[in-house]
Amino acid sequence: MTTASATSPSAPPVAVPVHQRVAELAATLIGSWQEGYLKDRSPAVAALARLRRGAGREAGETPDLWGLIDTDPLHTPAEGTRPLSEQELVRAENALHAALTLWAFHQQSRGVPMHRRHTRERPGGLGAAVRRLMPADGVDEPVRKRLVRAGTAPDLVALTQRLRDIVALLRRDDIPLDYALLAGQLYLWQWPDGPAAVRRRWGRSFHEQRRPRPAAGENTTPDIDTDDKDAS
Repeated sequence: MTTASATSPSAPPVAVPVHQRVAELAATLIGSWQEGYLKDRSPAVAALARLRRGAGREAGETPDLWGLIDTDPLHTPAEGTRPLSEQELVRAENALHAALTLWAFHQQSRGVPMHRRHTRERPGGLGAAVRRLMPADGVDEPVRKRLVRAGTAPDLVALTQRLRDIVALLRRDDIPLDYALLAGQLYLWQWPDGPAAVRRRWGRSFHEQRRPRPAAGENTTPDIDTDDKDAS
């Protein structure tokens, strides 16, 4: 009987799912812009203004954004990744456009980070964020219906427009959102059975979140976590 030696070839690396690659790229782009914006750096302030004009619009509809959102990492496979198909690239770019422009709308005129990592202790997904708009001891039915309406959007453009309405409420109350997580979910949304899967995540996190609203100016560290485990 033989045993494997210490010099046996290691297992091949696990392929990185496309939605995670989309989330990681969103995290990188937003992280840089957000830091610059909060430090009042002119390039980041200008970039945010350009991004904001694309919120709620279809990718490609705003020519001013064509050279701003760098999708090269999706076209250049790195270790543990594979080349994406044309359909995957289009849907990845759509998801990035939607998430980045919604973040820019959310971050506008806010002195604290509106993109914040999701953790088990501080859920940062959409369902949890919507729940934080409500009183701790009850449900605001009109707000809940906005989330339901977003979940039943017929396509990504309609979904982005409905999310913009929700983001306006989050912005009003300084409630952050994990936009890297959202970008990955918007990518998944565009595939068969994707809307149902994403709706389940939003609904589960909405019902699990029972924390009161954050105080204005709450310290929200802009570190990034694109792990989709237990994500809302």
